[in-house]
Amino acid sequence: MTLSTLDWIIVFTYFILSLFVGVWASKQAGRDTKSFFLAGRNMPWWLLGVSMVATTFSTDTPNLVTDLVRQNGVSGNWGWWAFLLTGMLTVFVYAKLWHRSGVLTDIEFYELRYSGKAAAFLRGFRALYLGLVFNVLVMGTVSLAAIKFGEIVLGWPGWLTLTIACSITLSYSTLGGLKAVIITDFVQFILAMIGSIWAMLYILSLDQIGGLSELLIHNNVVDKLALIPDLSNPDVWVPVLLVPLAVQWWASYYPGSEPGGGGYIAQRMFSAKDEQNAVNATLFFNVAHYAIRPWPWILIALSSLVVYPELSDLQTAFPNLPSDKLGHDVAYPAMLTLLPNGLLGLVAASLIAAFMSTMSTQLNLGASYLVNDFYHRFISPNATEKKLVSMGRLFTVISIILGSGLGLLLTSAGQAFNLLLMIGAGTGMIYILRWFWWRINAYTEIVAMISSLIIAFYFNFINQTYESWEKIVFGSLLTTIVWIAATYFTPPDNDETLRNFVNKVNPGGPGWAKFSDPKANEPWPVPIGILCMILGCISVYSVLLGVGQLIYGHNIGFGLIGLSLASAFGLMRLWK
Repeated sequence: MTLSTLDWIIVFTYFILSLFVGVWASKQAGRDTKSFFLAGRNMPWWLLGVSMVATTFSTDTPNLVTDLVRQNGVSGNWGWWAFLLTGMLTVFVYAKLWHRSGVLTDIEFYELRYSGKAAAFLRGFRALYLGLVFNVLVMGTVSLAAIKFGEIVLGWPGWLTLTIACSITLSYSTLGGLKAVIITDFVQFILAMIGSIWAMLYILSLDQIGGLSELLIHNNVVDKLALIPDLSNPDVWVPVLLVPLAVQWWASYYPGSEPGGGGYIAQRMFSAKDEQNAVNATLFFNVAHYAIRPWPWILIALSSLVVYPELSDLQTAFPNLPSDKLGHDVAYPAMLTLLPNGLLGLVAASLIAAFMSTMSTQLNLGASYLVNDFYHRFISPNATEKKLVSMGRLFTVISIILGSGLGLLLTSAGQAFNLLLMIGAGTGMIYILRWFWWRINAYTEIVAMISSLIIAFYFNFINQTYESWEKIVFGSLLTTIVWIAATYFTPPDNDETLRNFVNKVNPGGPGWAKFSDPKANEPWPVPIGILCMILGCISVYSVLLGVGQLIYGHNIGFGLIGLSLASAFGLMRLWK
């Protein structure tokens, strides 16, 4: 299978458009760090919300969904659906707090919230850890998916796919900063939605599939359709449903779903023109990401079980695919090779755009950490804004080389997903509670990070007898016990820092009673925020599952859609 001239025209048109956006935004981006890393802090909610959705969808996302569906059925997606809980908590509790903080990065927050040398160390360490180690791991994951896509769909070796896509990504990211990233994200989102839905409809119409009704009764598919795992078998529902909903969503630091908000989600909130735009952008992201987007990927994944039921079938169909890159996640790009000319080019462009979108965001975010929270804070405090922007562009080049290089070494989307979940497991509750409990300090986070890394190393390289979900649970519990103990055995932050934090951010609640103005009688908004979070989750999950039931031909789907509308109505009344 080779792309036609029309397909290549579509792909390279997107490349040219991305470069044009970068050049167009370059003049404003070069003014100062606020323009380069936060797009001038004047972005509207709808553009930021779309950017969040686009960034969270990379080339590896449909690959991961396909991997989960083929191995664990549709219900296997609860591994990432559970992150809606932390997403909605961010919307109704943390979005406005982040925007009030006024920081350039979520790492700068450390010296707003904590005091002394420990806070400075934590800021510098997290800048290097998230800006280099963690950020490079994320980019390696999405690079792996781009390699597989290029080898199967484009017919290019992995290094060539990364060289071309990364060169263009690097060009507009270094030229236009975050504003170029956000605008290209908007185009990518439109391409991705059109491409995935159109591809799904075409694949369902193939003779091998025979339409939706035939797909749903196929022998290879019927045992994969359940939206909720078998509750009579704890070996199935505990790792697939219970652990994600009970532990994983608050315990794991996963890109785009950080407990308490963080990473590029926080960066988009900082870029909003005001507090309300920050909240609205985050709400739109969670609705679109979980309720609107998954089903086209799921149906293509189910179709792949008909066309390529076993890994051996994929190996036979693509004999040139390296054996270390062969996995169930390959089935998604394999299915795309069945698309006709024109549509294949559109889908190819959308997936390349998805890769570029995520890479550009990680590049800009990582550079913001390295420039604002390490270089400017510790190496050159008196550097001019022009110098800082230049350093940001330099760090962008270094990061993309490291990230794409790691992609050539990884083998599986599922492998990378589990590794990301395991690293930092147990630290998530700190990011939730540090806003509302004065006693948490910089030492708490330092001890949590160190213990989490040691525990993750132990479970992944020394004692490998546990399942992935057991590693997350045990790792989270052990890390949490360690950091709670450390909180009480280490000195608290000084009163002046804590009072300044309360005066600026106004988190409220009993955890700050000793530092709050006793004359203030404002009600604490968190209880209502948590209730809004619950209603928001009910509404989104009802749409997600209701659409699934309607696809399966079950009328209960209408009831779930009705429940979603009722929850949304109650949410709007309560939030006002």
